[in-house]
Amino acid sequence: MAKIINVIKGTKDILPQDIDDWHRLEETALRVFSGYGYREIRTPIFEATELFARGVGDTTDIVNKEMYTFEKNERSLTLRPENTAGVVRSFIENGMSRLSAPVKLWYKGPMFRYERPQAGRQRQFHQVGVEMFGISQPTADAEVILLAIDYLKALGLNDLEVELNSLGCPKCREAYKTKIKEVLKPYLNDLCEDCKTRYEKNPLRLLDCKVESCQEIFNRPDVREVIFSDYLCEECAEHYSVLKSLLNEMDVKYSENKLLVRGLDYYNRTVFEIKSNNLGSQNAVCGGGRYDSLVRNLGGDDIPAIGWAMGMERLLALLPKSEPQKLDGYVISDSPVEALKLSEELRNSGKFVEFDLACKKFTKQLEKASKLAKYALILGEDEISSNSVSVKNLETSEQVTVKRDEVLSVI
Repeated sequence: MAKIINVIKGTKDILPQDIDDWHRLEETALRVFSGYGYREIRTPIFEATELFARGVGDTTDIVNKEMYTFEKNERSLTLRPENTAGVVRSFIENGMSRLSAPVKLWYKGPMFRYERPQAGRQRQFHQVGVEMFGISQPTADAEVILLAIDYLKALGLNDLEVELNSLGCPKCREAYKTKIKEVLKPYLNDLCEDCKTRYEKNPLRLLDCKVESCQEIFNRPDVREVIFSDYLCEECAEHYSVLKSLLNEMDVKYSENKLLVRGLDYYNRTVFEIKSNNLGSQNAVCGGGRYDSLVRNLGGDDIPAIGWAMGMERLLALLPKSEPQKLDGYVISDSPVEALKLSEELRNSGKFVEFDLACKKFTKQLEKASKLAKYALILGEDEISSNSVSVKNLETSEQVTVKRDEVLSVI
């Protein structure tokens, strides 16, 4: 017997019994996002490695540790670890900056990161997300946050809380970075290896570290005083203040978190996460923010942008499983030809119908119908000779015989 080849670690099959839940996420996204004026975009699953190195940032764990990169014809290619960089590349390449602002796009699909598989996190995982280009005002920030909340509520996740922070602009952030480096310098040898690298390349990312020993350092009174200092310039402070006012007006429950910096280098000003308490424990289901310099950094015009992404596997873990969809009808007959004809008539009228391809006995066919369908459509000799169909409601066991052209009115 040949050796069985199993699925690769960190990947999973999406099986037929689970696909209705995935369709629910996708169809709800299409409905809710379209209502806000977003149009779907589909970008390639692999891109030039340089796109992610320049876009996501060479100080991030994603670029340094987690990307699936390969060489083909002396060119370095990478399976996408996230989709914002790819959407921005497409925005630039296809001249979308010439469109009237805002340009609103959404996407769904698989992403790839080499990390330790765990519940809700795989090496091939799926995200749904939105990106808005062309609006610098905080109204855009408020809208994308409201869109995320509306999508989550449409899925049935109602106990939501937004965590909010502002990272400022390059002007005011540089002074803040310098202060962080100064206050952490005495503790540099005690930081984890990743934080030692971040200290030199992007000290703001230090705040994103989850290592307990680093967290203890960040909680020291002298360090906390710097971390929680008010460093925003007047313009950034005004942007942040207006955003909070808009969220207050819309009754959005939020809390401010100065340690929230997100794991990607391209963010500026607004960053946020949305957490759900749906299953009794808090779970981050959405993360995003503003990235006003990314279009320019990837070769485009100086165009502001903001967006977010959600892990679809994580969403599914928080939602109850859907009941399997039943067929409208299951045709039962000793005549494969008549069963096929009736099935095709009903399928052409938009009904979901099957019949027994194996031509088993009536009792076996009826047993299968009871598991799969709402109605059994019986074509025995009497029904075929009288051009009729016996229709049995498989929930109530009620049965009626109708003319063949009247079946649709019964089911």
